[in-house]
Amino acid sequence: MDLCEECGFDYPGVAAGALPERLSAFGPRYATALGAVADPRRRPAARVWSPLEYTCHVRDVFRVQRERLALGLRVDAPEFVPMGRDELAVSAAYNSQDPAVVLRELAAAGDALAAAFAVLDEADLERTGVYPWPERVERTLLWLGRHTVHEGEHHLMDIGRAPSTWA
Repeated sequence: MDLCEECGFDYPGVAAGALPERLSAFGPRYATALGAVADPRRRPAARVWSPLEYTCHVRDVFRVQRERLALGLRVDAPEFVPMGRDELAVSAAYNSQDPAVVLRELAAAGDALAAAFAVLDEADLERTGVYPWPERVERTLLWLGRHTVHEGEHHLMDIGRAPSTWA
C-alpha cells in the first residue's frame, strides 16, 4: 500500500525523519478536531463511528503500534497480532469515555511512539514483521510508522466529516 485512495495519503511521501514530528503533532490536531464537533459521541450512521470513537481508536492504534515496534526490534520477523479494533471499541466502551481524558491519552501515546521512532536508525527501520491488515504481508518498521501516520490523518478526515452543527 503506497497510496490511500480514499484520503490520498502518500506513504512514500513521509520521510523516516519526519515520523516523530508527525506523530507528536496529532495530540493538538485531535483536540482541535474534536473541539469543533458539537456532539463528539454522535454517530452519523449506525455502522460509522462517532468522532470520539475515532479518537479513542487512534489513541489505541498509537499504543498498539508502539508495542509492535518494540517487538519488531526484539524479534526477527515477528507476526503482529491484530488489535481487534471493532471489538475493542465495544469492550472499552469508546463512546462512554471522557473526551478530555482520551485527548490527553492520545497525545501521550503519540509522543511516546514519536520518541520510540526518533532513536531508530536506517537498519532498525528496515527490520520487518508480518502485518495483519488489510491482508497478512511482511512490512518494514518504516512502513509501520508511515501507516500509523496514515491512521492519524485518515481518521482526522473522518472526524472532519462530522457536521459542527450536530446537536
